[in-house]
Amino acid sequence: MDRKKRTILVTGVAGFIGAALVPRFLKQGERVVGIDNLNSYYDQSLKRARLEQIKRITGSSLENWIFHEISIEDSSSIKKLFKEESPEIVVNLAAQAGVRYSLENPSAYVQSNLVGFGNILEECKNHNIEHLVYASSSSVYGGNINLPFSENQSVNHPVSLYAATKKANELMAHTYSHIYKLPATALRFFTVYGPWGRPDMAPMIFTKSILSGTPIQVNNYGHMQRDFTYIDDIVEGLFRCCYKPATKNDAFDSLHPDPATSSAPHRIFNIGNSQPIDLLQFIEVIENTLGIKALKSFQPLPPGDVIATAAETKALESWVGFRPETSIEDGIRKFIKWYRDYYKV
Repeated sequence: MDRKKRTILVTGVAGFIGAALVPRFLKQGERVVGIDNLNSYYDQSLKRARLEQIKRITGSSLENWIFHEISIEDSSSIKKLFKEESPEIVVNLAAQAGVRYSLENPSAYVQSNLVGFGNILEECKNHNIEHLVYASSSSVYGGNINLPFSENQSVNHPVSLYAATKKANELMAHTYSHIYKLPATALRFFTVYGPWGRPDMAPMIFTKSILSGTPIQVNNYGHMQRDFTYIDDIVEGLFRCCYKPATKNDAFDSLHPDPATSSAPHRIFNIGNSQPIDLLQFIEVIENTLGIKALKSFQPLPPGDVIATAAETKALESWVGFRPETSIEDGIRKFIKWYRDYYKV
């Protein structure tokens, strides 16, 4: 793997994945420029704590770490940032996250995930970036029930605005790859969890409720599956992809196009644990780790949610020689330890 020192721009750096990725680069001696707008979608103190954690665990490499509090929607600030910092690799993790919140505040998704991503693409083009790696999502598979999800499958039926914006990102990036030969790689993340996770995700919600003795909401009456993927596995796959720029598929057949590759330097990869777990089993793992039984409130499937996800990851393994393997039991154990330490419960 190429270890030549580069300047790497990471957007959404106070987010769950961004804050976990930065130390990986810094420990390799890279120069990392991070940006985040620290918005109030969820607890801002958690976001700031993640940034402090970067400082604590990087030590002597801190001189290579620069943070700017700006939004990707702010085109003038993004233009100035690219001009002053001259990144060579860009990792776009900034986005308005959350499926259900997109029902309440759709404009936030349009501004961040579409307008903001458009600004990133434009500056990547203007500055001849070596490689753009950007976050997509397993949610793009929408109403598809053909498991496991493969990158070769169609993703033309999103069931939430969030999913639609992530599919739009893939289309936007492909267009820039085609016209401007910008190497770009999309990573479809599958239900990421672990220490420093998001408060709006199931592990945090369930753990908080179980410890406080309040009922947890079990959607679709428990008939759901998720391909939970541990944060360290996500970071490793993401890190490796950054150093292998997307290339065109010389065997691409325009008469029978493969959705995962292109005649342009654009690639799409799933990154998931490939071991989907039933929702009730997932709750049981948390119960066993905490040593407390959950109170459950069984509910119908919320609008925008999907019943099951499962990742086919052979393409990622072939591309960078890595596949996630952290077991749900090991991942939840590490998450619960962090949760108890951080929240002092």
